[in-house]
Amino acid sequence: MTNMFMVLEAQTVDTICSAIPVEITNITATIYTIIKIGVPLLLILFGMWDFGKSVMAGKEDEIKSNQKLFIKRLIAAAVVFLILAIVQLILGLVTTENEGIMSCIKQILGAQ
Repeated sequence: MTNMFMVLEAQTVDTICSAIPVEITNITATIYTIIKIGVPLLLILFGMWDFGKSVMAGKEDEIKSNQKLFIKRLIAAAVVFLILAIVQLILGLVTTENEGIMSCIKQILGAQ
C-alpha cells in the first residue's frame, strides 16, 4: 500500500489526468450535468402528468394514490440531488489536501 501512495505522490497532476482520455471526462461531466438538471425537470413533468390525469378522471382514490407516488418520487429526486451536492461539497473540502488526484476527479465531474 505504501508503495502505491509513493507512486501517486511522485506523479504530477498532468501525468495522472493525462491517463484519462478527454472524451471520457467530457462524457462523464455531461452525464453528471444532465442528472443534476434532468432529475428535477422529470420530477415536475411526471408530477404534472400524474396529477393532470387524476384531476381529469375526477376519482378521489386516484388523486390520493398519485399524491403518494409524487411524494415517493420527490424523496427519490431529493436523495439523488443531495448525493450529487454532497459529492461536490466533499470534493471541494478535500481538494486542498491532495490537489493532484482530487483535481482529476473534479475534472471528470465537470466541477472545474
